[in-house]
Amino acid sequence: MKKINFKSLAVFTAISLGTGILAAILSRSGMDFYETVKKPALAPPGWLFPVVWTILYILMGVSAYLVYETSCRDRRLSLGVWGAQLAVNFIWTLVFFNARAFLIAFILIVVLWILIACMLALFHRCRPAAAYLQIPYFLWVTFAAYLNFAIYSLN
Repeated sequence: MKKINFKSLAVFTAISLGTGILAAILSRSGMDFYETVKKPALAPPGWLFPVVWTILYILMGVSAYLVYETSCRDRRLSLGVWGAQLAVNFIWTLVFFNARAFLIAFILIVVLWILIACMLALFHRCRPAAAYLQIPYFLWVTFAAYLNFAIYSLN
């Protein structure tokens, strides 16, 4: 069994969580606005979002670390896609909550969904466990895309 490189694990987890925390800080006023928009019946309560996203960002960091620690030939590409989806995730937050551009945000979340699907496939080639850790993220973004489109349609 390979030893855990705690420094690398901490770095990848910090990058993921830091991205989420920065997005949350920058979109704080948009969250207040979110409470006022018309939402579909399946919209979860607002308090659930930070809980779910914290877990997902931790899983993103752990899975990226698992790929980083492999000697897989697709490692660099895998981590590049990981970084790209993290960037699109960040931008989506600002477009949706701050700019309130729901249609553009929906287009971005579709791009994010595709990037996550690519990341899952690439991670699976390098380290299947890393891909499995991303399944909740893929499912949540699928649900978030539904919410995004429904909010766009209703508002």
